[in-house]
Amino acid sequence: MTEFRLSAARPGSGIRTTLRNARIVGSDGTPVDIEIEDARISTIRPAHVSPAQGEPVDLAGRWVLPGLWDHHVHFSQVALASRRLDLASSSSAASVVELVRAHSARSSAEPGDILVGTGFRDALWPDSPDLAALDRASEGRPVVLIGADLHCVWLNGAALERFGHAGHPTGMLREEDAFAVSKALDTDDALVDAWAREAAGVAAARGVVGIGDFEMAWNLDAWKRRTAAGATSLRVRFGIYPADLDRALAQRLSTGQIVPHTHGLVEVGALKVITDGSLNTRSAYCDDDYDGLTGRPDARGVLTVPTDELVFLMRRAMTGGLSSAIHAIGDRANTLALDAFAATGAAGSIEHAQLLRDDDIARFAELGVIASVQPEHAMDDRDAAEQLWPGRTRRAFPLRSLLDAGATLRLGSDAPVAPLDPWIAISAAVGRSRENRAPWHPEQSITVSEALAAATRTPHERVAARRLADLAIVDADPLASTADQLRRMPVAATVLNGRFTHSVL
Repeated sequence: MTEFRLSAARPGSGIRTTLRNARIVGSDGTPVDIEIEDARISTIRPAHVSPAQGEPVDLAGRWVLPGLWDHHVHFSQVALASRRLDLASSSSAASVVELVRAHSARSSAEPGDILVGTGFRDALWPDSPDLAALDRASEGRPVVLIGADLHCVWLNGAALERFGHAGHPTGMLREEDAFAVSKALDTDDALVDAWAREAAGVAAARGVVGIGDFEMAWNLDAWKRRTAAGATSLRVRFGIYPADLDRALAQRLSTGQIVPHTHGLVEVGALKVITDGSLNTRSAYCDDDYDGLTGRPDARGVLTVPTDELVFLMRRAMTGGLSSAIHAIGDRANTLALDAFAATGAAGSIEHAQLLRDDDIARFAELGVIASVQPEHAMDDRDAAEQLWPGRTRRAFPLRSLLDAGATLRLGSDAPVAPLDPWIAISAAVGRSRENRAPWHPEQSITVSEALAAATRTPHERVAARRLADLAIVDADPLASTADQLRRMPVAATVLNGRFTHSVL
């Protein structure tokens, strides 16, 4: 194994490296040498026709492609989830309670310390949340359990009292109440930053060079602090929420602006507005009633931001040069989000776009709105979707239809909702399957090359001279790999700004 110093190159650094015996994804496979100088690819030539410049690194025929992006994550939540009680294996309220009971029995924490768990999915639970059972299992210790989709939390009695919801009958809070509890969980910044640095290293080991961070916080300060402390494994494009829009405009932040003193790695992203809920919580705003909720005021989900308010926010963002990233999952929410883009002329994306009306698909291309999607959610949600959106799932995650209509796709994970691993998203987009199940609506599959394009910074990015040296180096040709092979793609190295952030070469 070759040893490399892991850091970010700066323009003007004069660092030179030659990747020898490389094969470029999308080429005929002829071996080439890729010369990197000053954080950019300076030359690509046939292998061994001239001496290597700078440090030679033999790739032994491995495949090189543009570095991968996860366009939608909640990065502090990724870091925190790695230290929380994992509830992903649960399948019922009772099984969640049992996981809490077992953890409490072996825990040495102080009685007042909050136990935080994450990862349950309650959409298909066969039973109801039992607050008394959760109280017994936790032995008086406050418990906050965060749903996998981050849109709901289950609190025991002690936590309900601590967070101002004493007397709630079940302890299951959704949407704004859930977000408020998650944000109020106290964790030391230095500790979260250390965990975030570890999580960035894990992401780099999967070929990731950049993320779109939609953490529900003032992300500017967090990433300035992290990069100043040496966290230079990822590029970061961060989102801004409405609560901080005035602050962002006052500081003259605009989309695409590189934040000073961050090694050139941190970039201002878009205004992020959450307009509806999620499928798991039955709060995504839809045209039709959810199965079993007919007659209730929230039978079709919840519109959390009225359209006139959304238009106002998007127009205010535009005055400062901020694009918009609008969370919309249900078909009705997507229609209204597209209406807001049409009314304002704003640039930006719809985040998730899970269920779409047929006549809205073409509007993405017509309005220039990016569809920022998370294909692994289709694998996680397929059973819930069939039950809660009966007869409508042919319109769920319609990736093929969006591309055929001329829309631009971006792939992400919504991590920690799904793993921060673009190969998983690529596999789900291509195969529409997991764990040997039959493909779910395979007519909406896209090709490997289309999925790779959607998992890079721009759809037309390629390995070429004069391009930035952000690269992923893999053991197999993705274009000749099956969906299962893509999911497990071995990543040999990752290069950011011409420097290795991961290598097992």
